[in-house]
Amino acid sequence: MHGRGRGRRSAGLPGARWRWGRWKRRLSCRAAGGASACAKEGLHRAAPFRLLYSGRRRQEKGEHVEGEHANGSGCSTVALVREKPVRASRQTLEEARASHREQGFARYGGPKLAGERTVLEHGEEGYPDALMSVKNPPKRLFVVGDPGALQDGLAVVGARKATPYGLSCARRFARMAAEAGVCVISGGARGCDAQAHQGALEGGGRTVVVLGSGCDELYPAEHYALFQKVIDQGGAVVSEQEWGFPPLPYAFRARNRIIAGLSRGTLVVEAGLPSGTFSTADAALAAGRDVLAVPGAITAKTSRGCNRLIAQGAVPIIDDESFHDALFAAFGRLRQETTAAGARDSEEKPEEGVAFGDSERTVLEALAAAPATAEQLTRLSYAGTLPIAAASIPTALANLQRKGAIQRWRDGSYGMAR
Repeated sequence: MHGRGRGRRSAGLPGARWRWGRWKRRLSCRAAGGASACAKEGLHRAAPFRLLYSGRRRQEKGEHVEGEHANGSGCSTVALVREKPVRASRQTLEEARASHREQGFARYGGPKLAGERTVLEHGEEGYPDALMSVKNPPKRLFVVGDPGALQDGLAVVGARKATPYGLSCARRFARMAAEAGVCVISGGARGCDAQAHQGALEGGGRTVVVLGSGCDELYPAEHYALFQKVIDQGGAVVSEQEWGFPPLPYAFRARNRIIAGLSRGTLVVEAGLPSGTFSTADAALAAGRDVLAVPGAITAKTSRGCNRLIAQGAVPIIDDESFHDALFAAFGRLRQETTAAGARDSEEKPEEGVAFGDSERTVLEALAAAPATAEQLTRLSYAGTLPIAAASIPTALANLQRKGAIQRWRDGSYGMAR
């Protein structure tokens, strides 16, 4: 019976004690093909390596084991994988990295994205005008795909560890937006972001992935196929970081302002308290963009953030109809009247003899006095200054814009049509 002290000898393992120096030399030599090969390559001075699997299995009856893996204990080595020594020459490491890159692979896994590559400089032609209104706009954008996809779109964001309810909402509303001809913008992360991109692709529309890492260092790496499909369908993968910038935590929070800036509105499908999704909503409000939120159960921790946003004036998305109304209020077009050739011009003059409902007339009178955003009108409704239900404001704005009575300005406010 083996003891439990330092002198314990494990079955099938060489050596009597757990001494790291001996272990790394012996296992390095074994992996390199024996002591002679170890001496030739200088591996006796190798830095610690990573042992992926060094277990042993009992030799099956009738199985013949040859070479170094044969021993008198009836066991054979299953697998031993050793990484390159850390003390290897820098020139050798650089050559290995260069060879790896030449084969089209990124440092953090997966091949590089295929597609047109563009660098958009701040202030030059092609740089998105929508980003000029955000705080600290990026100096340059690195784009893989169609730069024309960086237009006013709808941001769909939510929790990474989302519930099935949040995932289905993200996919559903993104698909509806794509069917209405609206570009869907998100961060490409796990959870709601990935579902939003999938929904947009299913709807036959374009979608934009805003990364926190460089476009050649995809994170998460398992979304490579999704990102490539985004590019192939006319979308784009964009980042403010250099091509080979690693995925660092601070960069992901910074990229949220780009998601909000490229969008006319931000839809939060699921978020708890606290949540990183709020940085996107805050950036949208700071840039004068609309914020929409999907409500959830008051007992659900994953919906506390969305419920809080609605209480603070965000547009509630309670069904498909309310979502279409919000789309029309922000983009001036609905699903059934959207075509590839174009949608109804939101700035056309109001036709003679157009009738307005009571809620539309109330909103029209308020905008005739002074331009206002949807959030400002909602606050006036809650305060009792505007005699109209807050839930009917998005519909009234959509109808007035469709009839050509009002128009939406770049800062997100609404005013009388000229």
